[in-house]
Amino acid sequence: MDRLTIDDLELSGKRVLTRVDFNVPLENGAVANAARIEATLPTIEKIIGQGGRLILMSHLGRPKGEAKPELSLRPVAEKLAGLLNREVKMAPDCVGPEVEKMVAALQDGEILLLENTRFHKGETANDPEFARQLAALGEVYVNDAFGAAHRAHASTVGVAKLMKEAAAGYLLKKEVENLSKLLESAEKPYVVILGGAKVSDKLRVIHNLVTRVSA
Repeated sequence: MDRLTIDDLELSGKRVLTRVDFNVPLENGAVANAARIEATLPTIEKIIGQGGRLILMSHLGRPKGEAKPELSLRPVAEKLAGLLNREVKMAPDCVGPEVEKMVAALQDGEILLLENTRFHKGETANDPEFARQLAALGEVYVNDAFGAAHRAHASTVGVAKLMKEAAAGYLLKKEVENLSKLLESAEKPYVVILGGAKVSDKLRVIHNLVTRVSA
Protein backbone atom coordinates (compact mmCIF):
# COMPACT_ATOMS: atom_id res chain seq x y z
CA MET A 1 0.00 0.00 0.00
CA ASP A 2 1.77 3.15 -1.25
CA ARG A 3 -0.36 5.73 0.54
CA LEU A 4 0.37 6.97 4.04
CA THR A 5 -0.62 4.71 6.91
CA ILE A 6 -0.96 5.39 10.60
CA ASP A 7 2.64 4.26 11.10
CA ASP A 8 3.80 7.26 9.06
CA LEU A 9 2.19 9.80 11.40
CA GLU A 10 3.51 11.58 14.47
CA LEU A 11 0.69 11.02 16.96
CA SER A 12 2.04 12.12 20.34
CA GLY A 13 0.15 15.11 21.68
CA LYS A 14 -1.82 15.49 18.46
CA ARG A 15 -5.59 15.65 18.06
CA VAL A 16 -6.16 12.59 15.88
CA LEU A 17 -9.51 12.78 14.08
CA THR A 18 -10.34 9.19 13.14
CA ARG A 19 -13.20 7.96 10.96
CA VAL A 20 -14.34 4.50 12.04
CA ASP A 21 -17.26 2.32 11.04
CA PHE A 22 -19.35 1.86 14.18
CA ASN A 23 -22.54 1.19 12.21
CA VAL A 24 -23.41 -1.75 14.45
CA PRO A 25 -26.74 -3.39 15.29
CA LEU A 26 -28.44 -2.27 18.50
CA GLU A 27 -30.96 -4.21 20.56
CA ASN A 28 -32.75 -2.71 23.56
CA GLY A 29 -30.31 0.17 23.65
CA ALA A 30 -27.17 -1.98 23.65
CA VAL A 31 -24.70 -3.15 21.02
CA ALA A 32 -25.84 -6.54 19.70
CA ASN A 33 -22.73 -7.35 17.69
CA ALA A 34 -19.39 -5.67 18.43
CA ALA A 35 -17.37 -7.11 15.52
CA ARG A 36 -16.94 -3.76 13.79
CA ILE A 37 -15.89 -2.09 17.01
CA GLU A 38 -13.39 -4.84 17.78
CA ALA A 39 -11.93 -4.56 14.28
CA THR A 40 -10.85 -0.97 14.99
CA LEU A 41 -9.09 -1.74 18.27
CA PRO A 42 -5.56 -2.05 16.81
CA THR A 43 -5.81 1.46 15.34
CA ILE A 44 -7.36 2.90 18.49
CA GLU A 45 -4.75 1.29 20.73
CA LYS A 46 -1.94 2.54 18.47
CA ILE A 47 -3.16 6.14 18.71
CA ILE A 48 -3.72 6.27 22.45
CA GLY A 49 -0.60 4.20 23.10
CA GLN A 50 1.44 6.82 21.25
CA GLY A 51 -0.13 9.61 23.29
CA GLY A 52 -2.56 10.83 20.66
CA ARG A 53 -5.73 12.65 21.65
CA LEU A 54 -8.25 10.45 19.89
CA ILE A 55 -11.43 11.89 18.37
CA LEU A 56 -13.61 9.17 16.86
CA MET A 57 -16.39 9.83 14.36
CA SER A 58 -18.87 7.44 12.77
CA HIS A 59 -22.38 7.14 11.44
CA LEU A 60 -25.04 4.75 12.70
CA GLY A 61 -28.09 3.79 10.65
CA ARG A 62 -29.96 6.20 8.41
CA PRO A 63 -31.35 9.06 10.48
CA LYS A 64 -31.59 11.22 7.32
CA GLY A 65 -30.20 14.38 8.86
CA GLU A 66 -32.25 14.28 12.05
CA ALA A 67 -31.09 13.64 15.62
CA LYS A 68 -32.80 10.37 16.55
CA PRO A 69 -32.09 9.12 20.10
CA GLU A 70 -32.48 5.48 19.07
CA LEU A 71 -29.54 5.93 16.67
CA SER A 72 -27.22 7.61 19.16
CA LEU A 73 -23.67 6.28 19.41
CA ARG A 74 -23.79 6.39 23.21
CA PRO A 75 -24.22 2.56 23.51
CA VAL A 76 -21.15 2.23 21.28
CA ALA A 77 -19.13 4.47 23.59
CA GLU A 78 -20.12 2.25 26.52
CA LYS A 79 -19.17 -0.92 24.63
CA LEU A 80 -15.85 0.52 23.50
CA ALA A 81 -15.05 1.61 27.05
CA GLY A 82 -15.64 -1.96 28.21
CA LEU A 83 -13.42 -3.42 25.50
CA LEU A 84 -10.58 -1.02 26.27
CA ASN A 85 -11.15 -0.98 30.03
CA ARG A 86 -10.84 2.80 30.00
CA GLU A 87 -13.07 5.86 29.79
CA VAL A 88 -14.55 6.89 26.46
CA LYS A 89 -16.01 10.37 26.59
CA MET A 90 -19.24 10.89 24.64
CA ALA A 91 -19.94 14.16 22.82
CA PRO A 92 -23.50 15.53 22.58
CA ASP A 93 -23.01 16.24 18.87
CA CYS A 94 -20.27 15.97 16.26
CA VAL A 95 -19.83 19.72 15.69
CA GLY A 96 -20.50 22.91 17.60
CA PRO A 97 -19.12 24.93 20.53
CA GLU A 98 -19.70 22.26 23.19
CA VAL A 99 -17.90 19.65 21.10
CA GLU A 100 -15.03 22.07 20.50
CA LYS A 101 -14.66 22.58 24.27
CA MET A 102 -14.54 18.83 24.87
CA VAL A 103 -11.91 18.42 22.16
CA ALA A 104 -9.81 21.25 23.61
CA ALA A 105 -9.93 19.60 27.04
CA LEU A 106 -8.67 16.22 25.82
CA GLN A 107 -5.39 15.03 27.31
CA ASP A 108 -2.82 12.72 25.73
CA GLY A 109 -4.19 9.18 25.44
CA GLU A 110 -7.82 10.17 26.03
CA ILE A 111 -10.75 9.23 23.77
CA LEU A 112 -13.76 11.24 22.65
CA LEU A 113 -16.51 9.70 20.52
CA LEU A 114 -18.49 12.22 18.48
CA GLU A 115 -22.23 11.76 18.05
CA ASN A 116 -23.66 10.23 14.87
CA THR A 117 -22.40 12.24 11.88
CA ARG A 118 -25.60 11.46 9.95
CA PHE A 119 -27.62 13.51 12.42
CA HIS A 120 -26.55 16.33 10.06
CA LYS A 121 -27.65 16.48 6.43
CA GLY A 122 -24.24 17.85 5.54
CA GLU A 123 -22.66 14.44 6.13
CA THR A 124 -24.24 12.53 3.24
CA ALA A 125 -24.26 15.66 1.06
CA ASN A 126 -20.51 16.10 1.61
CA ASP A 127 -21.24 19.71 2.50
CA PRO A 128 -18.00 21.75 2.49
CA GLU A 129 -18.92 23.78 5.59
CA PHE A 130 -19.85 20.68 7.59
CA ALA A 131 -16.60 19.00 6.50
CA ARG A 132 -14.69 22.13 7.57
CA GLN A 133 -16.26 22.02 11.04
CA LEU A 134 -15.30 18.37 11.44
CA ALA A 135 -11.78 18.87 10.12
CA ALA A 136 -11.19 21.77 12.53
CA LEU A 137 -11.44 19.31 15.43
CA GLY A 138 -8.27 17.45 14.46
CA GLU A 139 -4.66 18.04 13.53
CA VAL A 140 -4.21 14.76 11.66
CA TYR A 141 -6.79 12.49 10.05
CA VAL A 142 -6.97 8.70 10.06
CA ASN A 143 -9.51 6.74 8.05
CA ASP A 144 -10.15 3.24 9.41
CA ALA A 145 -13.70 2.89 8.07
CA PHE A 146 -13.34 0.43 5.21
CA GLY A 147 -17.10 -0.19 5.22
CA ALA A 148 -17.79 3.50 4.55
CA ALA A 149 -14.68 4.44 2.58
CA HIS A 150 -16.50 4.17 -0.76
CA ARG A 151 -18.98 6.89 0.18
CA ALA A 152 -18.25 10.49 -0.79
CA HIS A 153 -19.38 11.89 2.55
CA ALA A 154 -18.12 14.81 4.59
CA SER A 155 -16.43 12.66 7.26
CA THR A 156 -14.56 10.62 4.65
CA VAL A 157 -13.82 12.50 1.44
CA GLY A 158 -14.56 16.04 2.62
CA VAL A 159 -12.41 15.96 5.74
CA ALA A 160 -9.53 14.11 4.09
CA LYS A 161 -9.17 16.87 1.50
CA LEU A 162 -8.92 19.53 4.19
CA MET A 163 -6.31 17.90 6.43
CA LYS A 164 -2.59 18.43 5.96
CA GLU A 165 -1.92 14.87 7.06
CA ALA A 166 -4.29 12.01 6.25
CA ALA A 167 -3.54 8.30 6.52
CA ALA A 168 -5.13 4.86 6.58
CA GLY A 169 -5.65 2.98 9.83
CA TYR A 170 -4.72 -0.66 10.25
CA LEU A 171 -8.14 -2.05 9.31
CA LEU A 172 -8.42 -0.01 6.13
CA LYS A 173 -4.84 -0.89 5.20
CA LYS A 174 -5.49 -4.61 5.68
CA GLU A 175 -8.73 -4.65 3.70
CA VAL A 176 -7.27 -2.67 0.80
CA GLU A 177 -4.28 -5.00 0.64
CA ASN A 178 -6.55 -8.07 0.65
CA LEU A 179 -8.70 -6.64 -2.12
CA SER A 180 -5.62 -5.72 -4.14
CA LYS A 181 -4.40 -9.30 -3.94
CA LEU A 182 -7.71 -10.50 -5.37
CA LEU A 183 -7.52 -8.04 -8.24
CA GLU A 184 -3.84 -8.34 -9.06
CA SER A 185 -2.24 -11.60 -8.00
CA ALA A 186 -4.74 -14.20 -6.86
CA GLU A 187 -4.05 -17.73 -8.05
CA LYS A 188 -6.66 -19.21 -10.36
CA PRO A 189 -9.08 -20.79 -10.29
CA TYR A 190 -10.82 -18.79 -7.56
CA VAL A 191 -14.39 -17.97 -6.69
CA VAL A 192 -15.76 -14.79 -5.12
CA ILE A 193 -18.84 -14.89 -2.89
CA LEU A 194 -20.43 -11.52 -2.15
CA GLY A 195 -23.06 -11.08 0.53
CA GLY A 196 -24.94 -8.40 2.40
CA ALA A 197 -27.57 -5.84 1.54
CA LYS A 198 -27.32 -2.75 -0.70
CA VAL A 199 -26.21 -4.56 -3.85
CA SER A 200 -26.07 -1.22 -5.68
CA ASP A 201 -23.07 -0.27 -3.53
CA LYS A 202 -21.19 -3.32 -4.80
CA LEU A 203 -21.87 -2.99 -8.54
CA ARG A 204 -18.48 -1.43 -9.37
CA VAL A 205 -16.66 -4.14 -7.41
CA ILE A 206 -18.70 -6.85 -9.15
CA HIS A 207 -17.93 -5.30 -12.53
CA ASN A 208 -14.18 -5.27 -11.79
CA LEU A 209 -14.18 -8.83 -10.50
CA VAL A 210 -16.32 -10.47 -13.16
CA THR A 211 -13.50 -10.56 -15.73
CA ARG A 212 -11.02 -11.94 -13.21
CA VAL A 213 -12.78 -14.68 -11.31
CA SER A 214 -13.38 -18.24 -12.44
CA ALA A 215 -16.96 -18.37 -11.13
